[in-house]
Amino acid sequence: MIVVTGAAGFIGSCLVSKLNQSGFNNLIIVDDFTKLEKKQNLEGKNFQEKVERGVFESWLEINSDKVDFIFHIGARTDTTEFDKNIFDELNVNYSKMIWNYCVKQNIPLVYASSAATYGLGEFGYEDNHEVISKLKPLNPYGDSKNDFDIWALAEDKKPPFWAGLKFFNVYGPNEYHKGRMASVIFHTFNQIKANGGMKLFRSHNPKYKDGCQLRDFVYVKDVVNVCLFLMQSKPTSGIYNLGSGKARTFLDLATNTFNALKVDVNIDFIDTPIDIRDKYQYFTEANMSKLINEGYATPFHTLEEGVEDYVKNYLIDEKYY
Repeated sequence: MIVVTGAAGFIGSCLVSKLNQSGFNNLIIVDDFTKLEKKQNLEGKNFQEKVERGVFESWLEINSDKVDFIFHIGARTDTTEFDKNIFDELNVNYSKMIWNYCVKQNIPLVYASSAATYGLGEFGYEDNHEVISKLKPLNPYGDSKNDFDIWALAEDKKPPFWAGLKFFNVYGPNEYHKGRMASVIFHTFNQIKANGGMKLFRSHNPKYKDGCQLRDFVYVKDVVNVCLFLMQSKPTSGIYNLGSGKARTFLDLATNTFNALKVDVNIDFIDTPIDIRDKYQYFTEANMSKLINEGYATPFHTLEEGVEDYVKNYLIDEKYY
């Protein structure tokens, strides 16, 4: 059996779809299934059993000897939430519980970390274990992900194979439920539909022109391809970056969304909200050499390819992956 936590969410549901496409239907899916806005993410997916997030530990006590692999994708991902206790419970302690069961039952584990751990990038964007304890995330979400990375690296007992994936700016289908935290492509598409234009955040950093803030945007189909590779190949255990490897501007992102819709580009700028302004990353770019050196050879979508696929094959008709 393969366990996927966060299975009703954005990345988790895409991973379930990818596993199904690859012939894996013996899935145990874990999430808070009371959130009905995520229900459609699982429509048409094949799985063996649904387990509520709150009883998953009890389920593991009985069934962990039957589990072949765990993808721990579930997490509280709201970067605008500042209650540390929420992140300690859902992102740190819950992850420790899963790790310990993987150690006890010899279960390989892939878990979701985040590029939010890199903060302002003072130490670069290399997935080097030596710098992880020095990183300075900009919010409690990033802190929680880095806290767990630090803890995992320090543990004497580890799963037989494990990988922590530092997801960069992931976009793609099945994020309809994410609201404010959905990708800029999703918001651009909906603003174009509503009024024919898009409002991007103005730069409050003199080093960057408006709209020229740079992020590493990675298509969710590439993310789940990497997850499958890790499960099947089990390379060297450790923490890996997972981005496209190429920083692009928000202007590029929005412009490609207009182009995919064959609509004239119409972009204005608004101030970045005060609650996130001083915790805003102006540049991220994943160094992907570690994963590539471990044998991952599938090309990543360019931003143009990813946006076009997302807009034309999913957003226009509100389809799911």
